[in-house]
Amino acid sequence: MKLENLKPFDGQHCETTATGTLLQQIGIELSEPMLFGLGEGLGFIFWNMKSMNFPFIGGRVKPDLLTENIARNLNLKLTVKEMASPQKAWENVKELIDNGIAVGLKLDCFHLQYFSKPFHFAGHYTALYGYDNENAFLVDTKQQGGQVKTTLKSLALARAEKGPMSSKNLYYTLCKTDKNFDLKTAIITAIRNNATEHINPPITNIGYKGIFKTSAEIIKWFKASKDIENEFRTSAMLMEKAGTGGALFRNLYRDFLKESYDLLQLDKLKTGHEAFVEIAALWTSVSQLFEKVSETKDFKYIQQASEILKTISVKEKETMEILATI
Repeated sequence: MKLENLKPFDGQHCETTATGTLLQQIGIELSEPMLFGLGEGLGFIFWNMKSMNFPFIGGRVKPDLLTENIARNLNLKLTVKEMASPQKAWENVKELIDNGIAVGLKLDCFHLQYFSKPFHFAGHYTALYGYDNENAFLVDTKQQGGQVKTTLKSLALARAEKGPMSSKNLYYTLCKTDKNFDLKTAIITAIRNNATEHINPPITNIGYKGIFKTSAEIIKWFKASKDIENEFRTSAMLMEKAGTGGALFRNLYRDFLKESYDLLQLDKLKTGHEAFVEIAALWTSVSQLFEKVSETKDFKYIQQASEILKTISVKEKETMEILATI
């Protein structure tokens, strides 16, 4: 059983790809930067726990919120369900597919057979569009192959995995309501909300304050690291290539602001876009310095990255203060 006339979303980031596929099934076609922006997706977190091998640097809002924000801003009905039973969870999504409805899944990508280099990350999203007796048919990011398949057994393991960011067999659907959306209004609302959130972080390792804090934390990390080569290379890859769209999601937000300016012609959006052109380039330079750290173990590259992070923190705060008042 496969959904007929499937329009798989061609994206770089997992949650926008999964949700974009669901949206296209109900006749809403928007670009990936637009979905990321409407999802109020830009963020920052520096996360370090004793149970982790090394700190995590993230550049977006926490999992699940992106789709919730998209649904709210586009006046859509989002239905999200979790359950402890893998069998019941599969029966529920199977029934939805049988009824012609594409389903978003949250899972741990470690178990998905089409991942060439498996790693545990329980905040991964795919869209389910079909199944047979042995396999599930999914839409994933373009890096992972777009339309892909994995065995039903591996999918069940992926959906039920425990750990950071995991959920109990979470699945979701989107459908239209009797209330239409106005894209221009939705854009302004999303930008104001995202900007306000970024410049008012609840704790110091989040938002622009988190970026400034990271400028000091990466020096501590370097000095305490037991595997500089692997840790900083992996972090650079996660920032630049692992579904972020490049520059820790700043490329996506830069392009969202450009698309928004083209539509609305507001000067503050033009200012914001021009600022994020520069900010995105700075983030890419940080990931490149992390690469140099992994190759050389030279402290000077960490010092350079630290100074750039201080600059980024100031620029993002100033830019978001402007965007919060559009």
